[in-house]
Amino acid sequence: MKKIAKKASRLALVSCVSMLAVSANFSAMAQDESADAEQDNSRKLDTITVTGSRVQGEEPVGSSVIALDRQAIEDASVPTIDRILKEVPQVFDLGVSENSRGQAGGNGNIAYGNSVNLRGIGPYATLVLVDGHRVVNNSRSTDPSILPTLGVERLEIVADGASAIYGSDAIAGVVNLIPRRTLDGAEILARYGMSDDGDFDESSIGAAVGKVWDSGQAMIAVEHVNRSNLSGDDRDFFVSDQTALGGADYRVNTCAPGTIIADGETYAIPADGLTAANVGDLVAGTQNLCNSHVGQDLFPEQTYTTVNGTFTQDVTGNLTFTADAYYSTREFTRHPAYDTGTLSVPETNAFFVPVPGVTGGYQIAYNFRNDLPRNTSTGDATSWQVSPGFEYAIGDTWQVEGLVSFGRTEDLSSQTTGLDSRGDLGPALASSDPDVAFDPYGLGRTSAATLAALSDQIFIAPTNADLTAYELHASGELFDIPGGAVKVAVGYERQEWDYELGLARGAPGSALRFRYFDRTVDSMYGEVFIPVIGAGNAVSGIQELDLSFAVRQDDYSDVGDTTNPKIGINYRPTDSLLFKASYGTSFRAPLITQIYGNSNAIFGQSYQNPAGGAPLLGFAQSGPNLDLKPEEAETWSVGFDWEPTDEFRFGVTYFDVLYENQVETYLADLAILSREDEFEGTGIILRGDEAAARIIELLDAGIPLARGAFPGGDPANVDLYVDGRNNNLGKSETKGFDINASYDVTTPSNGRFVFDFNGTYLTSYEVAITGTAPLQDRLNEIFQPLKFKARTGVTWEYGDWRSRVVATYVNAYDNIASNPTQRVDAYLPIDISVARSFDNVMGADVLLQLELRNAFDEEPPYVNLAPGGNGSGGYDATAANPIGRVIAVSLRSRF
Repeated sequence: MKKIAKKASRLALVSCVSMLAVSANFSAMAQDESADAEQDNSRKLDTITVTGSRVQGEEPVGSSVIALDRQAIEDASVPTIDRILKEVPQVFDLGVSENSRGQAGGNGNIAYGNSVNLRGIGPYATLVLVDGHRVVNNSRSTDPSILPTLGVERLEIVADGASAIYGSDAIAGVVNLIPRRTLDGAEILARYGMSDDGDFDESSIGAAVGKVWDSGQAMIAVEHVNRSNLSGDDRDFFVSDQTALGGADYRVNTCAPGTIIADGETYAIPADGLTAANVGDLVAGTQNLCNSHVGQDLFPEQTYTTVNGTFTQDVTGNLTFTADAYYSTREFTRHPAYDTGTLSVPETNAFFVPVPGVTGGYQIAYNFRNDLPRNTSTGDATSWQVSPGFEYAIGDTWQVEGLVSFGRTEDLSSQTTGLDSRGDLGPALASSDPDVAFDPYGLGRTSAATLAALSDQIFIAPTNADLTAYELHASGELFDIPGGAVKVAVGYERQEWDYELGLARGAPGSALRFRYFDRTVDSMYGEVFIPVIGAGNAVSGIQELDLSFAVRQDDYSDVGDTTNPKIGINYRPTDSLLFKASYGTSFRAPLITQIYGNSNAIFGQSYQNPAGGAPLLGFAQSGPNLDLKPEEAETWSVGFDWEPTDEFRFGVTYFDVLYENQVETYLADLAILSREDEFEGTGIILRGDEAAARIIELLDAGIPLARGAFPGGDPANVDLYVDGRNNNLGKSETKGFDINASYDVTTPSNGRFVFDFNGTYLTSYEVAITGTAPLQDRLNEIFQPLKFKARTGVTWEYGDWRSRVVATYVNAYDNIASNPTQRVDAYLPIDISVARSFDNVMGADVLLQLELRNAFDEEPPYVNLAPGGNGSGGYDATAANPIGRVIAVSLRSRF
C-alpha cells in the first residue's frame, strides 16, 4: 500500500503541474527561444535545409520533425548527446546499449557504445548524421556522443522511412546532429552529479568559443566527461535469489567452494574446504548455491573527450567555403562476473579427496572468484572526421553544394585474464604434482605459477574503418505555378569504406590478425517539391496543398543495388490545421561485421530457463554468414498538426512500418528459450544429440571453444546449441501513434508556464522468426517495444528563475521469460530542476542549476529474471534505470 500511495503522490504532483515533458518536439518555448540573439547572428537562416528533405528551404512534406534546440539541450542537462536522445520517447533502449547487450545487435557492442533505436524497430535501422552528412563508424552503428553538447546547435529527428533521401539505414528514421554556427562569444560549462549513497558519480567540464563576422563564422567546442561504473553488488535487485522480492531462486551451484557431482548425486563442499579429514561431512543431495554474477557492472566506467568545430567564409558574393570537423574518444572499463565451470577432477589430482561410496573421479561445479582475477574488459572508441565543402549560388533561386569528407574510427576491446579452460585447466586438474595441480576444494593450495597459467587467455578485438565520401548537390526553383515555385533537388554521393577487423584470441602472444574489407557505394537521388495550392490560388477549405516526390538509387559494390521512392503530401484546410501523409520504401545493407563476423568461435552461456529454476548451460556459435542479403521496409504515415492559437499546438501521427528480411543474431539473447517453438525448423536452436553433433562438427572444422567448459569436459555432453550468427530471418510490422502537445502561457504576475507532452503509443508490434512464418504479437513483452512511452511536465520562468518538473512514463508490460508470465509494474521517475541566472558577474552571464534526477528515488520495477552477463536481472535494463536518485549541480557561464 505504501508503494501504491507513493506512486499516486508522484502522479498527482505531475498532474498538478502539467501534462508533459520538456523533451523532444517543436515546443512553443523551444521555437520562441531559438529566436534569440545567437540565432539572429545566423548567416544561413534563408538556406537552412531541414532534416528529411534535400529541397532548399523546405521542410519534409508528409513527415514530422522532432527537434531539440539549444534551450532544450541545456534543459536536458546531461553530459552526452546519447543521454539527451534517450529522453525522447520515440527512442527505445534495445540492442546496442552500454548497459543492455542482450537483444538483437547487442553481441557486437563489445566497445559498450550507444546507438539510437527509433520505436524499437531495430538497433541498426536508424541513421545518425552530422549536419546532414554520413559519418565514419565502426561498421556497426554511430554513437551520437561523438559531438560535445556545447558544440551542437540542435538535434532533429525524423521518425519516418528516409532511404529515398539518405540511403541505407534510414528504415525507422534519421537523427541529425547539427553543429553550432551562430555562437558569438564564449561559454563554459561545469557539472557534477552523484547518486544518493555515492556509489555512482559523473562530472563534465567544457568550453565553446565562437565568432560571427559579416562574411563568416568560426566555432570550436570541447568537453570532457567522466562517469563511474555502477556495480550490481550495490543494487539489491541484481541478485540470483529473488524469493524475497517475490521471484524465483536463480542461484547456481557453480560456487566457491563448489559442489561435487558424482553418480548423479550432489555434495556441498564445506565452507572451510574439503580434505580427507572432513570428507565425512559431505551430505548427499546437498549443494552450495550462490549468486552467479557477483561484482558485475550494470554500467561500465566511461570517459569521453569530444571536440568539434565549424567554419564558414564568403569567398565571393556567390561562393561560400564551409568546413566541419570533430574528434571523439571514449574509454571504457567494465567488470564482468567471475569465471565459472564444471570441472572434471580425476583421481590423479594431487589434492583429490575420494567421496565415500563413489568410485573414481567426479565433477565439481566451481567458481574461480577466489583463485583467478576478473577478466575485465577495457578499451576505447576513437573517431575523427573533416568535411570541407562549398556552396555556390546561381542567380537568386539555385544553389550548388559540394563536400568531401575524410574520417577514421578505431575501436578496441581487450580482455587479458581469461580462463584457459581448454589448454592448461585439464592438465592442471589431472596433475599429481602439487606445484602444478589445481586445487578445486576451496583451500587455495594452487601455486601462483599455475594460477597465472590458467588466467592468461587474451581477447583483443580492434575494429578500424576509413571513410572517404563525396557529395555534389544542386537545389533550386524550376518554374512557378499558381501555388508557388516548383523546386527540385538532385545529387550524387559516393562512399568509399575500408574496414580492418582484427582479432587476437588465446594464449599470450597470440598473433593479432586483421581481415581487410572494402565497400563502395554510388548513389544518385532526386526530389521535387510541388506547391499545388498556395497563397496565390487558395480557396475555402484548401489553403495549402503540397506534394513531394523523391527517389534514390544506391549501388553497393558487394550486395547489389536498390531503388527506393518516397511520396509526401501536406494539406492545410485552414491556417491552423495541417494534414500530412507519406509513403515510401527503405532498406539497410548488411554490415561488414554481420557478413563476415568479428569472431568465429563457440561460447558457453547460461540461458534463462522458461520452466523456472537455475539457468541452462548452452553453447552458441559466432561467425560469418556470406549469404546475407539487404533488409527492406515499406513505411507509411498519416497525421495532423493543429495550432488554433500561437500558444497551443497539438499533433498526432499514425505510422506503419513493415520490415522484412531482417538480419537477426541470437548470440546475446539469453532469453531465447522462451520462444523456442518459433524457431522450429530453422536450426537456430538444437537440443540433445543434435546439439552435441553440431558442436562436434564445429570443433572438427577448427572452430574453437572461446568461453566456458563443456559438461564433464566432453562436447558429446552438450545438450543445447544456439546458432548466434547473423541470419536473414526476421520480419516485423510496427504500428502506432506519435502524440505531441504544448501550451505556452505568460501570466501578468506569475511568470511564464510551458506545458509539453511527447509520447509514442504502439498499437501493434508483430514479429515472425522467418519471412514465411505467421506474424506473432510481441507488443508489450520484455525486451520488445512497449506499448506506451511518454515524457510530460512543466517549465516555469519567473524573473531570473527557471524551474522544471518532468515525468517519464513507461507502461506496465509482460515478462514472458518467467514461468508463469509476470506483469511488470509501470515505471515513473520524476526529474526536478531549479535554475537561477545572474547577469554581468565579472563581465559574464551565469546560470546556476540544481537538479534532482529521479527525485523520488523510484526503483526499477522488479522483474523476475536471472542476472545475465549482458545486462538485466531483477530489473529490465531496457526499460528502467538502476542508478536511482542523482543530485547534480551545474554552472554555465556566457561572455
